Amino acid sequence: MTRAVVARADATPVERVFREAYGQAVATLIRIFGDITLAEDAVQDAFVVASDRWRRDGIPPNPTGWIVTTARNRAIDGLRRSARGRELHEQLGGVEAASLVSGEEDPREDGPVTDDRLRLIFTCCHPALRPEHRVALTLRLLGGLSVDEVARSFLVSESAMAKRLVRAKYKIKAARIPYRVPGDADLPDRLASVLSVLYLIYNTGLDGPGRASLRTEAIRLARALVELMPDEPEAAGLLALMLLSESRVPARTVQDDLVLLRDQDRTTWDRSMIDEGHAIVRACIRHDRPGPYQLQAGIQAVHCAANSFEMTDWPQIVALYDHLLSLMPTPVVALNRAIAVAEVEGPSAALTVLDAIAAEVDDYHLLHAARGTMLRRLEQRKEARAAFERAGQLAATEAHRRFLAQQIDVLEQEYEAHLQSAPGGSSGSTNETGTR
Repeated sequence: MTRAVVARADATPVERVFREAYGQAVATLIRIFGDITLAEDAVQDAFVVASDRWRRDGIPPNPTGWIVTTARNRAIDGLRRSARGRELHEQLGGVEAASLVSGEEDPREDGPVTDDRLRLIFTCCHPALRPEHRVALTLRLLGGLSVDEVARSFLVSESAMAKRLVRAKYKIKAARIPYRVPGDADLPDRLASVLSVLYLIYNTGLDGPGRASLRTEAIRLARALVELMPDEPEAAGLLALMLLSESRVPARTVQDDLVLLRDQDRTTWDRSMIDEGHAIVRACIRHDRPGPYQLQAGIQAVHCAANSFEMTDWPQIVALYDHLLSLMPTPVVALNRAIAVAEVEGPSAALTVLDAIAAEVDDYHLLHAARGTMLRRLEQRKEARAAFERAGQLAATEAHRRFLAQQIDVLEQEYEAHLQSAPGGSSGSTNETGTR
């Protein structure tokens, strides 16, 4: 089994276990051996064994434990026979390395972080690494994502991301960055990168039904982070943001087709998650230290409080986006704000905002999808079609491409209806773009 399996939809039980167990297994092996490449190779070897044995004998009751044990034993066997074992002996110290190679119980550190996966996130967020390297490396290791999947999360090319990951691993080895639990004093400085990692893992889990385990894991780790750092409102804000977003997941697709927010069946939203998210947002407000994740959670809270799309408090959402944009002046935030602006000031105002940021995110399919929507509302059908077609070319998933093709079909239907309703069956005073 190669790493390419991770990039595909989960087609077999073994591949589903790979997606769910990879991060835990790699994190545990990295803690034990302190070596990324050794850990990745050992886990890969264990899954090769599993792909044959489990298909014959069935998946064991604790597949993650089976993978960790098998990977650990294979790594130890390899170290006994290689120069890498001697190198590890020098890096870890004679007694600790000897206990590993002899197969004794693996050493554990004392400290505030006891979850191997949360420990891995904090370790990869070491200040010696560049911020983009911290996030990318953790996504690769923790989620078992392909290089292409990580690249899409950063809106960069696959080749650029591959180089970024190589540089990050080299930096860890060259700088001898230890895989240790950070002390209490170091935790706040690494928080921003950790939050970014968790949110990217969650969002990657939204790309398809086979990735639901990524969302579950991100929420679990967010809860652990809040428990670890209860006085950090941004950690709580991220947890609220994930819960409120997760509450709407069942309504986002119908028979694998995407459903826009305005058309979602709100009776299928998970009220328990919404109630918990709202409670966390209210607690964050009492801290009076607003940050990006708290503001995004606030936006989701307003959406989830409305009984219908039309009853949404859009001016409040625009106000929250204004505050968010002042803290995060990114084109993606501006894009999302523009969609809210359309509900308050109309599609023309939104299109002005979108056109202003178009050059910065021209390869982001949601920009062109949003432009297509605004252009259609302005009855500029030719331009709207071109925008939807461009979005379809850039979309990363089949569900998004199918949705965008449906938008083009709607355009065609609207144009045909317009021709039928015009006097004499003509387009009247409307030109070919639909603009009067």
